[in-house]
Amino acid sequence: MAVIIVSSIEDSASTNIKKRLLEQSTWDTVDSFDDISVYRHSTMQDIVIVTINNRKITRENLDLEIENKLGIKPKQVIFISRHTSKMKKPTLTVHPIGNYGEARFGGIPKTLVTPAPRLMTHLLRLIKKNLQSTNLGYQVCYEVTHHGPFLETPTLFVEIGSTEKEWRKKEPAKIIAQSILQLLEKYRYEEDCPDDITVLLGIGGGHYAPRFTDVVFEKKAAFGHMIPSYQIDAGCIDSKMLEKTMNATPKLKAAYFHKKALKKSQVTEYKKWFQNKGFPVISSKELSSLD
Repeated sequence: MAVIIVSSIEDSASTNIKKRLLEQSTWDTVDSFDDISVYRHSTMQDIVIVTINNRKITRENLDLEIENKLGIKPKQVIFISRHTSKMKKPTLTVHPIGNYGEARFGGIPKTLVTPAPRLMTHLLRLIKKNLQSTNLGYQVCYEVTHHGPFLETPTLFVEIGSTEKEWRKKEPAKIIAQSILQLLEKYRYEEDCPDDITVLLGIGGGHYAPRFTDVVFEKKAAFGHMIPSYQIDAGCIDSKMLEKTMNATPKLKAAYFHKKALKKSQVTEYKKWFQNKGFPVISSKELSSLD
């Protein structure tokens, strides 16, 4: 079992973060994948860096390919990646993957990949903490669930945005690398994280999940999959998709609504749906504060 950190040579931010990981710790070359060196951490030997030669979001079933070619069974996958935005705002993000509707950017239509809510959230907090010691004015936030690839292994993306300028800068890549290593020194896998963190399904809001991000910076909570308002408005979120979202999220405890970003009719509809399932919908007041 191993944590697989995935980089791609076609992604300058991904390559940049990989270089910082190799600089900040000691690694051994152990094999090759796509004719590119595979690195194993010299002391945390269940952490492996694999580099691919094509786009990350369309490299379906990469976890099975790694197991077949390298004889290493992935238990957690972390993609290091660029983030692109029309707003071009400097941003450091984490997010789960999958598709609520069609698969325009990799993956399988209406199919979600298992997230790692508590690992992902702890990584987000570490990024914010490490950013505070710099003069970089980057936004730190979740992104909602989107894009591929499809994997059977719990997966998260961590990204630098939003333009080539940010992708190639050393400082933000160093922060991401530092945060990943600090995370994995403490928690390798989802079950290593404390049980007092409430795992939530987020519903409503925009792509950058502002309310959900605010909640986890204040409360002992972590979000798995997050459903934005634009997917609801597009008609992608029916009972079947809600079931899939719940089933895909490990140790899910409750749903959380960004009410101000939802229509009253949507709040009523979804609240009734969860109540009929006997599944709680909670507010931030019901969550414990971070120490």
